[in-house]
Amino acid sequence: MAAPPTAVADRTALPKYLQLREVILREIAAGRLRVGDRLPPERALAQDLGVAVGTLRKALDRLHEDGVIARLQGSGNYIKDAGKDIGVYSFFRLERMDGGGLPRARVLSVDRLDKPDALPNFGLDPQGHRIRRLRLLDDVVVAAEEIWLDGARAARLSQGDLSESLYLYYRERLGLWIAAVEDRIGVDVVPDWGAAIGLGVGATCGFVERHSTTPEGDCPEISYTWFNPARARYVARSR
Repeated sequence: MAAPPTAVADRTALPKYLQLREVILREIAAGRLRVGDRLPPERALAQDLGVAVGTLRKALDRLHEDGVIARLQGSGNYIKDAGKDIGVYSFFRLERMDGGGLPRARVLSVDRLDKPDALPNFGLDPQGHRIRRLRLLDDVVVAAEEIWLDGARAARLSQGDLSESLYLYYRERLGLWIAAVEDRIGVDVVPDWGAAIGLGVGATCGFVERHSTTPEGDCPEISYTWFNPARARYVARSR
C-alpha cells in the first residue's frame, strides 16, 4: 500500500486520519485491495504508512462505520465492501499511472470576476469565483485546475479557508451538495499558468471539462482540468 504524503503545514489539508481513509479507499478502487483481503496487522500497517497507530485506528474506525472493513476478533481487519462513492474524493478521477494516489491541492489564486463569454451558461449570477490550483497525487503535481463557482453561492471565498477537497468545503461551509458530475474528456494545451504539471506552456495535454450538479439538478460549478498524461491517467469505474 502506498504511503500517504508527508505532513502538510497548510491548515487546509485534510486531517491525517481522513487522508489515510482516502488512501485505503483509493487502493480498493485501484484493485490493489479487494473485498475479502486481510489488512496487515495495525502496528505493521501504521509503520508502513509512517503514521501513529492511534491515527491509523481512527481511520479504520471510520471505514468500519462506513461498512468498508469488517473487524474479526483475534483475526484482524478485512475488506468487506468496495466503498464506492463514499470517499471525500469519490469524484476525483485522476490516478497515478500505477493506480491510486492520494489527491492533494495547492491553491494559486481565488478571484471574483465577471463570467467570461466562453464559459458555458450556468448559475444565476453574472459573476463567479475563479479558483486556480494545482492538483497533486501524493507529492507529485499532475494537473492544473480552473474552477468557476457561481457567485450566487457565496459572497466571497478566501484562499486560506478553502479545504483541499472543494466539495467538502462546499458542503460544510456553503451548504452546497454536489450530487453528480458530467466529465467531457479531450485534449487541450497547457495554460500559461500551468507549467508546473511538467509540460511546457502550450504543450498538448489531457483535458477534462466538468459540469457539476446538485440534487435538484442545478449546475453551480464548471471546471477545467489540464493534466500531464505521463504522470496521471483519467479513470472512471462502474460496478
